Order: sequence, then C-alpha cells, then structure tokens
Amino acid sequence: MNASAYADERLPRYTSYPTAPQFHEMDGALYASWLSSLAQGTPTSLYLHVPFCRSMCWYCGCHTTVALRDGPIVDYLATLRGEIALVAEALSAPLDVRHVHFGGGTPTILEPADFVALVTLLRQRFPIHPDAEIAVEIDPRRLEPPMTAALAAAGVNRASLGVQSFDPVVQKAINRIQSVEQTAAVTTGLRNAGIAAVSFDLIYGLPKQTLQSCLDTVEQCLSMRPDRFSIFGYAHVPEFKKHQRRIATADLPDGEARHEQAELMAHLLTEAGYVRIGLDHFALPDDPMARALSEGRLRRNFQGYTTDPCEALIGFGASAIGKLPQGYIQNEVVIGRYAERIADSALPTRRGYRLTPEDRLRAELIERMMCDLTVDIDAICTQHAVDARVLAPSRRKLDQLAQEGLIAFDGSRVLLPENARLLVRKVASVFDAHLNQQQRQYSRAV
Repeated sequence: MNASAYADERLPRYTSYPTAPQFHEMDGALYASWLSSLAQGTPTSLYLHVPFCRSMCWYCGCHTTVALRDGPIVDYLATLRGEIALVAEALSAPLDVRHVHFGGGTPTILEPADFVALVTLLRQRFPIHPDAEIAVEIDPRRLEPPMTAALAAAGVNRASLGVQSFDPVVQKAINRIQSVEQTAAVTTGLRNAGIAAVSFDLIYGLPKQTLQSCLDTVEQCLSMRPDRFSIFGYAHVPEFKKHQRRIATADLPDGEARHEQAELMAHLLTEAGYVRIGLDHFALPDDPMARALSEGRLRRNFQGYTTDPCEALIGFGASAIGKLPQGYIQNEVVIGRYAERIADSALPTRRGYRLTPEDRLRAELIERMMCDLTVDIDAICTQHAVDARVLAPSRRKLDQLAQEGLIAFDGSRVLLPENARLLVRKVASVFDAHLNQQQRQYSRAV
C-alpha cells in the first residue's frame, strides 16, 4: 500500500452526509414545519455558536470574527435569545434535551453572568435532562476564575480546551501564544470547580511543526492527563479563509511529514494508555467515548466523534447547522443578516438539505466506516430496504482500493487495516455520491 498516493487528496471530514457544500437554499417556513413535527420527548441536542474571538489564530477554519469591544457580543447575545424564543415557539411538544454544546469562536467570551443567564433561558425553554452533557469549547488564554465559576454554576460538565501546539516557534507562526503553565492552571481550575471531564485539541501539519515539537507537546499535555484528545490535521484553504494567507505555504509540512506527525502523536497517546478512536480521537479506557466504541455506539456529528445518539440536533447562532429527521438546516452565516432575520421575527434559515432514502443509506455506510473502520454493505442495504445495485459505482471503487492494498473484504464487509487508519476518509468517500474532487474547500486526506 502506498499511503502517499492518497495523502494529498482533498476530502470531506464527513461530520455529515451529504456535506455542507451540497446544501441549497431553504426558507424558515420549511424549518418551522420540521420543528413542529418533532414528537414529544424526542431525544435532542442543542448547539449554540458564538462567533467571536479576541484575536484571530491564523490556522482557524471556523466561522468567527475578532471583537475587541463587547458591544457586538452583547448585541449578538440578544439576537441569540431571540432565536431561542422563535425555535421554542415553533415546537408543538416538549423535547428531551440530552446534550448541549457551546462552540465558536470563543463561547467564554461572554460575561459570566450572561453565560449563566443564557443556560437558564435554555432550561426554561427546553426540558434539559438532569444527566445531560453540557459542554463548552474554551480558549485557555481567555478563561478567568469568575468564568470558570460561572461554567460550574450553569451546570457545564465537559470542557474542550484548544491547545494546538506548545512549540513557541509554531505558536508564533499561527499567531497563538499559549504557555503550558497557563493551560495547566485552567485545567486545574476547571477540575477544582467540579468540571472533571476535560478534552484537549491538538493539530498536526502546522507551519514550522516538527516531529520533535509534536512529541514535546504531547508529553506536556500528558502531564495534565485530560480524559480525551482530538488530533486534527491542519486544513490550509487560504482561498476560503483569508487570514490563512499569513501562513507561508513553504512553512507547511508535506503529506509524508504530516503522516509521520499524526502517527507519532497517536503512538505516544496509545502508549500512555489512551484508546485510539476512529480517525482522530483518543480517550481513557473508562471514558464514555471509549465505551461507546467498544459497544458499537460511536457516532459522528459536527463536533466530530461523539457519544450523542439524539435524533434531533438544533443549531442556534450565525452559521449554526442542525439536523432533524427530515434533513439538515443551516442558519445565515453573516452575523448582520442573521440578526436582521431574527429582528423580523423569522427563523434565520439560509440553506439546508432534505434527505432521501439513498442519502440515509450512504450516510450510515460512511458513519460506520468512519467510526468502526469497517462496514457490512449488504447488511446496511438490507436494513434500509435499498437495492444494493445503487452502490455499483462504489463497489467498483472499493475493488480498486482492494487491488491497491488499502482495504480488504470479508464477504460483504469492508475492512480497513490498522496501518491505513489515517486514510479512512478515502475509503468513506467511495460511498459519497456527491463528491467533486475539484472542491478545494476540503482538507487533505492526511
């Protein structure tokens, strides 16, 4: 198998299927009808997007903007509360909220009292289960003790800390200076406040990154013993993210170097006792994600790998994406347009996608491949009552990958060997009926 032959391909991360580039224009009236059709007690997740940061990290691929003043944040918070009210009014019956996730941007850019009030509003508008996971993404450079206390008071029980790299040379190249001591203090503060579940995000493939800097960063992180790690490959798409143009292409490692960095970091974590999960996650053996993997319950959503089995995901905020049984919904991306829609008492829906039976089949094939590194094609076709002949082009592609040694077959089951784990997106992509290899917004396969 020649992994380098696939490493530089541009492929989706498959946090959804179809992927966001396939979404099309959709209006709020259709979204409202989908919301109203949710049955009482439907297991539901809520995602709230806060698209502001105090400074821009040059590697960032998120929908966010720099806010040096608090005014725009206060205005946005008022708009977000308005959207929460509109969605709650569109529902015809109470739901059963099992997961709440705050993403960004930097969700903790809100004032502590405002964050607590926002969660209180969610509890008033939606029945949040007593055992619900309430998670927040955190920039350790911006978290002060009053906000830590507010997170605990609001019931947050999982925190995801952005680390990326502790190498000072890399940090300078990506405009993100963050010390080990700063990160350790935040981690300790969260745990002392009762927020025991802590995850770290790292990135490989960054400018000026080396194997030694990857090794050093992982060892420094291990001294803090987070419950989970996510290790993502940097996606360099300066044609879509203008701030990435500050990163010199010549400073980026090539596909072979990226592969070596990813595998070194994975080796260090598994040697330290973490379970390797799918493409890019690692968890301690007693973590719920590790248990979900062993029990075949691992899922995939817009936050990556998850234990969340909820049937509905409702997204709030500019650019937020949700998923209901009928399909996907995305809000207006531009904050001003998002605010205008809410001011008009209209759901801020911009785009979406209605799923077909074939989409659902392909989505499950892709999800199981991404989660389990294996998938039984015939079993899933039978489960979905879809004629397996619709997958004829996919099967031809799989045969080619088998000839090249990337996969193996056991009857109708596709098997990805451990040494090809990082290429799971390549295998999953054979089930993607929409994929256009010319779409440069996707990241490299490794």
